[in-house]
Amino acid sequence: MRIILLSGGSGKRLWPLSNDYRSKQFIKVMAAQDWSEVAQTSMIQRVWAKLKEHGLAQYTVIAASKAQQEIIQSQIGHEIPLVLEPSRKDTFPAICLASSFLSSEMKVDADEVIVVMPVDVDADDSFFASIKQLAIQFNDTVGNLGLMGLTPTYPSEKFGYILAGAVHEQSKLLQIDRFVEKPSAEEAAVLINQGALWNCGVFAFRLQYMLDLLKAGSWPADYGSLQLQYANLPSISFDYQVVERERNILVYPYDGRWSDLGTWDEWTETMPQHLNGKGIISEDSVNTYIINELQIPVVVMGITDAIVAASPDGILVIDRASSPRLKDLVQPISMRPMYEETEYGWYRVIDEENQPDGRQIVTKRVHIWAGKQISYHKHEFRDEIWTFISGTAEVLVNERRLLAKAGDVIHIPAGSKHAIKAIDPVNLIEVQIGDHIGESDICRYEYDWDERKQARKG
Repeated sequence: MRIILLSGGSGKRLWPLSNDYRSKQFIKVMAAQDWSEVAQTSMIQRVWAKLKEHGLAQYTVIAASKAQQEIIQSQIGHEIPLVLEPSRKDTFPAICLASSFLSSEMKVDADEVIVVMPVDVDADDSFFASIKQLAIQFNDTVGNLGLMGLTPTYPSEKFGYILAGAVHEQSKLLQIDRFVEKPSAEEAAVLINQGALWNCGVFAFRLQYMLDLLKAGSWPADYGSLQLQYANLPSISFDYQVVERERNILVYPYDGRWSDLGTWDEWTETMPQHLNGKGIISEDSVNTYIINELQIPVVVMGITDAIVAASPDGILVIDRASSPRLKDLVQPISMRPMYEETEYGWYRVIDEENQPDGRQIVTKRVHIWAGKQISYHKHEFRDEIWTFISGTAEVLVNERRLLAKAGDVIHIPAGSKHAIKAIDPVNLIEVQIGDHIGESDICRYEYDWDERKQARKG
């Protein structure tokens, strides 16, 4: 058995805490009045911990976009095999790429059962035990696909529904009669009375099945070759491209706690406290939640059944019942992330300004974890000024090394190679000034801090 953990999503349903870089699986669970790093865990951290508990992590790869690499490694480590999409697409191409990785890079046998599951789930131990059972029982069948079907808790319009029939003769799995994709609430209620199950996005297949699909589409099964041709794969979901076209398909019924926490209303239902972060909720604000990532208080008075979410990327005030419609409303919003977790720590954009002479000024608060480093690099079009607030670090500027501590100010002119390595946790203010400030203006170099050697990286 192998597991492909899908880490996708653009995060629009939980705006403003999530975005293209920090989707909902990376939002850390918030405890009331407690914003210390120790008290916060994310969905991906909890899912990975559960996979470890059930002995499944060692058989798992994570399929994600390149933009998510640093935050994944920041939250769960560097040892996890990552399959990074060359460009953001849908679940079908992501599963194709991960399958080719298992075959050509990890040399997994073609008869091995592969289970695909989303990373953004909130579930108990029985769910992860059922993942094992799905693989075991599917292995005893000649089915082409196996699904996990969840017992519905209400007539939802956001899920697909599975209508199953007789028990498969070789296992406890059920034969699937038909699918109904995202019906109305009224139709969903009828389907539930007929015994329909939610399609919760968990699939099982033998690796050879996906390799055959690649061959049938004239796409390479070799991982390196498929990466180069990734743009040619259709951007379509696995459900639409594969599941709805397959006839030899079975389902494993699951009747336990599970949620994808897809909306703010669902997310707040799991929160033990109504106040998360700095703020005040008046007594007459019934069933109202504050989720505040800012360092300033948010006060809510006399508002019922509402959610107020504040982050460096925006402020949301929404009626709880309206939260499923949020994605469509904020879809046009497109801007650089104001907060981002990285391999070395995190940064928050404090201010952006365009000068009359055309220069841009960006001010950031940067945190670097002890022992971590910002890579050796240079910028052609901007100066940087670092003002150290706390901690100590080794700073490298054009091969010259120096020790920096609280109160020190370092000016790095455009074209200067520079890097920083934190000795203990470092907080600094970084001011970027230049004609062009963007991620494209960066040239990285390798540097060995122990041997004091550098080489061009690209």
